[in-house]
Amino acid sequence: MSSNTLSKYQQLRINGFTTFDQILDPPMLNELRRQTDALLEHQSAADREKYRYQGSNIALNYQHEVFARLFAWPNALDALKSLGYLEPKWWSAFLLSKPPKAPPLYWHQDWWAWDDPISAIGYPAQLFLMYYLTDTSVENGCLRLIPGTHRKRIDLHDELPSAHGDETYHAELDSAQFSDHPDAVNVMVKAGDLVVGDARLLHAAHANQTDQHRTCLTLWYIPDFDVLTDSMKAFIARKTPMELPNWWEGSAGDVVKPLIPLYDGDAEPVTWNRLPGKYLVP
Repeated sequence: MSSNTLSKYQQLRINGFTTFDQILDPPMLNELRRQTDALLEHQSAADREKYRYQGSNIALNYQHEVFARLFAWPNALDALKSLGYLEPKWWSAFLLSKPPKAPPLYWHQDWWAWDDPISAIGYPAQLFLMYYLTDTSVENGCLRLIPGTHRKRIDLHDELPSAHGDETYHAELDSAQFSDHPDAVNVMVKAGDLVVGDARLLHAAHANQTDQHRTCLTLWYIPDFDVLTDSMKAFIARKTPMELPNWWEGSAGDVVKPLIPLYDGDAEPVTWNRLPGKYLVP
């Protein structure tokens, strides 16, 4: 069965990702462009060098109320509901913007609990929601994915270090982390479209060969927090920026509060491990 004949739910479960058209409207896109451009202006030279493969790695929390609206954007929550996730929890968000002539992003997967049996389940324990603020293409650094690698180990897994650490930040462009792969697909989208993917999925991005920034906002959600083990809940709740700023008055804070994952038990948090082990099989 081809991807074109699969439902979005099936695409996510089988391939590890799916897309939704025009989730962000033009006014929201324009406001996000203004606010992210302002954040990028203050990026330090040291950070630009460290995150040269990502372009930037700016945590989005409470810098502006538009991000509160983004975390709880109704169209996005409706998209998740259509996939069967009625009460998702927001975990974190990042501004990843490739400047002109920026290099590619290395192959990696972002799942962090490979020591836990939940890593082997058939549904995603964590999802990324990627919004691109411009149309994307191979030329300006579109997303690359290897379908099915959220549940199937391939040779490339064993050549990759733990993601987003010194080995990836200082990787050479001729290493396996930047290699071509015969099963890779390019995901080219329009500004305002949404890419939803399993955190276990191998993904990367092409170089930006153009003279314009290619900006992506990556939001992380826990689609079904209640089914997780207490140790998973403990880790997630500890890592979530829960304290809302005083200046977030009225609707800005109100829309985010229901999305914050809370855990008041005493379980030991699960161990952080980004290297796939026995729970990812060929």
